[in-house]
Amino acid sequence: MAMDEELPGVSGSPPGWWAELSGLGRAFKQLLGAQWALLLAEIGLARSAVWWLLMAGLAAMVAGVGLGLTVLALVGVALATWWGSWLLALLALALLQLLFLLAAIVLFRRCLYWLSLPRSREHGVRLLRDSLHAGRAAGPVAAAEDGHTTRPADGESS
Repeated sequence: MAMDEELPGVSGSPPGWWAELSGLGRAFKQLLGAQWALLLAEIGLARSAVWWLLMAGLAAMVAGVGLGLTVLALVGVALATWWGSWLLALLALALLQLLFLLAAIVLFRRCLYWLSLPRSREHGVRLLRDSLHAGRAAGPVAAAEDGHTTRPADGESS
């Protein structure tokens, strides 16, 4: 008997469950293809959004600097007309800018000092450690029976 010959009582088409399984496979493949196309479209939109976000930030900085220079020029003109001397007005503006610069330097140094405190260093190390462990974990931060997370709070000592 050859393999191509049909047996009596057995049809040549695959069973009904096989057809359903094949249809399920095709539907799953179509769903994955649609999800892949959607993911690629979202990545394209995200790239475009980041580009426009950076451009808007650059435009805002340019406009802010322009506004600051304009206000500084207006203050200079007002001081020059008030005092009757451009030299005194420009010296006053230079002194004002120097005071702002010194205040920014003092604030920057104070922030660096706050970051160098042992409590801040411990908190930074704890944040890094928790984020590394959370990245490896499969789920959210586990909560104890009382509903609190296993992570110590900012105000608690470890």
